[in-house]
Amino acid sequence: MEYIINALQRAKGTIRPRKPPVRPVLNKETSEPSSYTLTRVFKTVPAYLHEKRVINPLTHSSIYDAYRLLRTHVLQRLREKNWTTLGVTSPAINSGKTLTAINLAISMAMEVNQTALLVDLDLRQPSIHDYFGYLPELGLSDYIQSESSLSEILFNPSLERLVVLPGRVPILNSSETLSTPRMVNLFAELKNRYQNRIVIFDLPPLLSADDALVFSSYVDAFLLVVEDNKTQIDDIARAKEMLKHANVIGNVLNKSTITARK
Repeated sequence: MEYIINALQRAKGTIRPRKPPVRPVLNKETSEPSSYTLTRVFKTVPAYLHEKRVINPLTHSSIYDAYRLLRTHVLQRLREKNWTTLGVTSPAINSGKTLTAINLAISMAMEVNQTALLVDLDLRQPSIHDYFGYLPELGLSDYIQSESSLSEILFNPSLERLVVLPGRVPILNSSETLSTPRMVNLFAELKNRYQNRIVIFDLPPLLSADDALVFSSYVDAFLLVVEDNKTQIDDIARAKEMLKHANVIGNVLNKSTITARK
């Protein structure tokens, strides 16, 4: 898969996240039956999403077009193998892998017959909720540590066919946590519940923790995000060596100032 070049810049938001509504409402995923009883629907603020560089499907732009192209490449490769789970990672920190995972999930959910579940598995530094301006009362850490139900944790960010499983607070023993029976059962349920749903996992950088490596046996494929003019060639080589037994379907060159050729 060729590099997908986009000019995304991670931005620091100036608007503080808001607490979700206390009362959950019925699941809004329209292309599949709900696997859980209730899903919170959180009304996102377009200006906040813009500050965070989260794409808005209602506003067409070159960035949105780039993610649509990335979505097409990724879906083609997943569907060729009947794969439904994708891990998004990077060699080093601050490469933009979380934003890539978010925007890819949004673009996938824009397909009428496709639903997407975005899971924050960067357990030591969960941040997906912040990109939506959402302040979760419960997160994946609560599911793991206090056995909260998924129906209490999942939320829909006012986007059709997209559901998010946020992290909330850090988990220090993250790689050990990924191997617990409760998490293994969760991965199996998320992967096998619906054939028409793509599950995207935002994972920690490969060279900062062993989480992605531990998780490689539970995910069908990986997407590797590298930062233009910053990610070292040696780090990319080390990351690919670590994933040599996994299915790496492509690379995303992020934060590039190069104009894509027509």
